Amino acid sequence: MSKPISFSIIGGSSFRAGYYLRIARELPERFKAAGMVVRDVQKAAALEEKWGVAAYPNVNELLKKEQPDFIVISVSASVCAGYLLQLADLGIPVLTETPPGSSLPELRMLYKKLNVKKAKVQVAEQYHLHPTNVARLAVINSGMLGEVTEATISISHLYHGASLMRKMLGLHFENAEIRAMRFHSPLTAGPNRSGKPEEERVISAERDLAWVSFGSKLGIYDFTKDQHRSWIRSNHLSVRGTKGELFDDRLVFLQHFDCPMSVDLKRINKGEQENAEGYFLEGITAGERWVYQNPFAPARLYDDEIAIASCLGKMADYISGGQGFYSFAEAAQDFYLGSMIEKAIATGETIQTERQPWAEEEQ
Repeated sequence: MSKPISFSIIGGSSFRAGYYLRIARELPERFKAAGMVVRDVQKAAALEEKWGVAAYPNVNELLKKEQPDFIVISVSASVCAGYLLQLADLGIPVLTETPPGSSLPELRMLYKKLNVKKAKVQVAEQYHLHPTNVARLAVINSGMLGEVTEATISISHLYHGASLMRKMLGLHFENAEIRAMRFHSPLTAGPNRSGKPEEERVISAERDLAWVSFGSKLGIYDFTKDQHRSWIRSNHLSVRGTKGELFDDRLVFLQHFDCPMSVDLKRINKGEQENAEGYFLEGITAGERWVYQNPFAPARLYDDEIAIASCLGKMADYISGGQGFYSFAEAAQDFYLGSMIEKAIATGETIQTERQPWAEEEQ
């Protein structure tokens, strides 16, 4: 690599922006944070001091001084659309956070306008790029499970869960029939984005369950509010095929029709016990084969940061003429599926999805 991938950030004070800035700090030979847009003057000064990255009040001022390869939009969905259209007019590639719009009408409008402008846009949906999920997808794509027919996703909410569901089932823009329900139960509150709980508090936890039938394939969505941060609620993902099953980190499959096998997906970390190579994830194995090798080793990143670093690397490949990795159309479809799950919960009715304008991308 002749020079680091250079990116600017709109919304440098956001929670998610911190991920990108940490990645650039940990991997300076791979990534460079080339300025950030922060409208609040006091926040801008504090962030400049913390990260050593210049802050600007708006996009125009940033572009007078910086020449990023692309810009990361890390703002709320309610204001994302304006930035997407502004940068499309300027011909600047964009990696935007999820979701890229705040409503289905807005996503339909954006899809049409961005297509007309031939905008280069990808979306930083990172869950399918988590090391464990990359390993799971490698197992699925190897054919060890046979034809995949079912996936249960209990990892993150709505569009994130829909994304994983589609990826694990090998689906794109297919229509679905959705049935869903919500269950309330008491739960001792755990940590949130601000940190650990300051006192013991029992909350009413919403558990959403949805059965999403894509004809011959079934997706099961199961998510309890704030489950991904809870100390006492576990994430879960399973995939079933004609010749095997992945259940979290355990793989059972048929080597022959009369010879069942069982192996575990095992994380290989450096820096444990007597190993002195540093502390980082080297990769994940399934029996004797590597199903994931960390491309950012030996940087000390946790899984979510590894996944976002993968988004940055794939975005650089995309703007250089490579394949997209998670398009605006995919992001819009997953937002749509999440919205239909919410509608099925609210109404108690069976919901039939309809083909959306962005499904043209499949043709």
